[in-house]
Amino acid sequence: MNGLKTTLLLAGLVILFTLVGHAVAGVEGMVAALLAALAINFFSWWFSDRLLLSLYQAEEIGPNEAPEFYMIVEDLAHQAGIPIPRVYIINDPVPNAFATGRNPDHAAVAATVGLLHTLDQQQLTAVMAHEIGHILHRDTLIATLSAVMVGALTSITHVASSSSHRHQSWLLMIIAPVAALIIQMAISRQREYGADEAAARLSGEPLWLASALEQLSIANQQQPLQKAIDYPATASLFIVNPLTGHVSHFLDQLFSTHPPMEKRIRRLQMMADL
Repeated sequence: MNGLKTTLLLAGLVILFTLVGHAVAGVEGMVAALLAALAINFFSWWFSDRLLLSLYQAEEIGPNEAPEFYMIVEDLAHQAGIPIPRVYIINDPVPNAFATGRNPDHAAVAATVGLLHTLDQQQLTAVMAHEIGHILHRDTLIATLSAVMVGALTSITHVASSSSHRHQSWLLMIIAPVAALIIQMAISRQREYGADEAAARLSGEPLWLASALEQLSIANQQQPLQKAIDYPATASLFIVNPLTGHVSHFLDQLFSTHPPMEKRIRRLQMMADL
């Protein structure tokens, strides 16, 4: 179901892109904007793991540096049928984690020192199962596809705003980028639900992740992850939002990259009851 919703949301971006393309008379400008967006996003996708890990000053570890943590990742990767991702630790006391990399063969997982110190073994297993789920589902690729469309739409509407045809399509020029951003955020939220479900299957215990998410949410409400303040665009990659940790208002939910924590926990509890 999550895969179908993501497909429909991506289709919505394509439709928006087509509508804007029809509204803009300059086809050459549209093609140029699309090519530029493709090039920028391809670079970001290809080098995303190195860039992100560098931003957070993550240090790669092996089985000797943090044997319990590394073994958890290794076992989950074997269980999921993917290569063992590179394993990193971020020197930050706020508990959080993310996965990155362009595909399962070039993937990495990273956890903060705070995550390793805060969670017990079951909770840590569930969190890393969530990140393995992102790798298994190729969520970084899906995120890139949506970012390409949003970037292209933004570029095209910028070109259109200075064209002689702007009086014919000014309303669409305003609405399209906002609608595209909402769709992009919705795609991100659906991928979080998908990774939660994968974690429940891989760990075999949905309540392990429910318990971990509750603790992580509280911790990230109390103290934001410092690097995420400097690079807010990376917030969507973490298992919980490192800037707010909680979504309550309707507009926040609409533009949030993460589903409401209550919903995530409730869904996991329902899985445990089945």
